[in-house]
Amino acid sequence: MTTRREFLKGTAWLGAVAALGGVAKAADEVAVGGNMAGFAVKPIETVRVGVAGLGMRGPGAVHRLASIPGVKVVALCDLFPERVERQNNWLKSNGYEEAASYVGQEAYKAMCESELDLVYIVTPWKMHTPIALYAMEHGKHAAIEVPSAMYLEECWALVETAQRTGRHCMQLENCCYGEIEMLALNMVRKGILGDLVHGEGAYIHDLRELNYLDPAAGGYQNYWRLKWNAQHYGNPYATHGLLPVMQSMNINRGDRMDYLTCVSSDQVGMDAYAKVKFGETSWQARLNPKLGDMSTTVIKTVKGKTIMVQHDVTSPRPYSRINLLSGTRGIIRGIGRDYDFQVALADAPGEGAHAWADKETATKIADEYQHPLWKVAGEIAQKVGGHGGMDFLMDLRLCYCLQNGLPLDMDVYDLASSCAVAELSEKSACNRGASYDVPDFTCGGWQTAKPLGIESVSEDMVNRLIAQKDDSALNV
Repeated sequence: MTTRREFLKGTAWLGAVAALGGVAKAADEVAVGGNMAGFAVKPIETVRVGVAGLGMRGPGAVHRLASIPGVKVVALCDLFPERVERQNNWLKSNGYEEAASYVGQEAYKAMCESELDLVYIVTPWKMHTPIALYAMEHGKHAAIEVPSAMYLEECWALVETAQRTGRHCMQLENCCYGEIEMLALNMVRKGILGDLVHGEGAYIHDLRELNYLDPAAGGYQNYWRLKWNAQHYGNPYATHGLLPVMQSMNINRGDRMDYLTCVSSDQVGMDAYAKVKFGETSWQARLNPKLGDMSTTVIKTVKGKTIMVQHDVTSPRPYSRINLLSGTRGIIRGIGRDYDFQVALADAPGEGAHAWADKETATKIADEYQHPLWKVAGEIAQKVGGHGGMDFLMDLRLCYCLQNGLPLDMDVYDLASSCAVAELSEKSACNRGASYDVPDFTCGGWQTAKPLGIESVSEDMVNRLIAQKDDSALNV
C-alpha cells in the first residue's frame, strides 16, 4: 500500500510548480471560504476539453463530448500515437475540428498547460490523481473516471487542491445518471419512500475474462487491473453502487459517513478460471490474487442510516449494482426497467408493504416519477449511447453546468468520501472486520450544505440536441 511519504514523493513536482509561480490562483468567481459545497465558476460559453486516455473508455468519451452543443474536444492524449490518430480521424470524419495531439508517459502535463477548460481523465487508476492534480494546478477543471483515488492521501490531495485553486474536481460516476437511480432520487425528494433508513449498492460483474485478456488483444494495458487484484483486498471499486445511494441519503449535504466495517470471502474464482483457461502451470494460475471473491462493506452514517456495498468481479453471476433504498414508506431497487426494477410502497403511514408491486403498477410508478433529465433527454441519450445513455447524460449535465455557471451534481467531497472506501475497506478486511472512521472531507461543511436537487437541462439545450437527433454524428 502506498504510504504518505511515497505519495508525497511522487507528487514533489507540486512544490516545484508553486515555486515557479505556476500554481493557479483560487477562482475569484465564487468565494469558497475553504469549503466547496455549492461551488460554481463563471459561465464558460464554449467548453474546451482535453481527453487523457484513449484506451477502453476514452474513445466513447471523445464521441459523446464532441456531440454536445457548446463543447469542443481540443486535445487528445495517450501513450500510443495510433490511438490519438484514430480519434482525430473520427473527429474529422464526423465534421469536427482536429484536436491537438499529446503522446507519451508525461504528455498530459503539456496538455494541461495548454489552452483548455476541462481535463477529462480516462486512464488506468494509478494515473487518475496525478493528472487531476496537475490539471487543477494549471487552472483546469478535472473530471476523473472511477475510482478517482485509491488512497486516503490521494483523496485529501484532491480536496485540498480543488479548494486552494478554486477548480471543479468531479468523479465521472455514470451510475448516478442511470434511469432507475435518478428515478429513486426523484421519489426520495418527493417523500414517496418516507425517511430513508438503509441503502444497498454493489459492483457485481464477472470480469475474469477481461482481467486476464492479453493487452494486445484489447485487455487492460500491462494487466494493470489484474495486478491490483493480485496485491489488494477489500473493495477497490465501490463508487458505482455507493454514490447514487449517497446522493439520495444527502451524504455530505446534511449527513455524512461516520465509520465502516468490511469482510471479504477467500479468493477462489480467479484461480479456478486461470487454471481452466491457461493451465495449472501457467503464470496466470500461479498468480494467486489477494482480492476476495465477495467483499461486503457496511457503513454507518452520523444520523443513523446504514449502507451496504458489495464488490464481486470473479463469480459467475448476472451483472448487478443492487441499487436499493429502504425508507419508512417503502422500498425501491434495481437498475433497469426491464431488467430488475421492483418497488413496494405502503398504502399509508405506519402500514406495511409486504409484496412487490406487479409489473403494471411498477411501470406506472416509474412513469409518474421519472426524473426530469430522463424525460427531456433520455431518448437522445440512448441514441448517443454509453451504458444505455447514462454516460451521455452525465457528460451533458457536466458541460451544461460549466456553460451556465452552476454547481456540479457531484463535487470533490463526493469523490473523496466514496473513494475512501478502497483503503478503509482493505484495512478493515485485513483486520477481522474492525471498524474504521471515514474522514470528514468537508471539515464540517456537510452540516450546512444543501442536498442535491432534481436538476435537468434547459429547453434550449434540449432543442439544440433535438436538431441534431438524426445527425449521423450522434450515432457514436
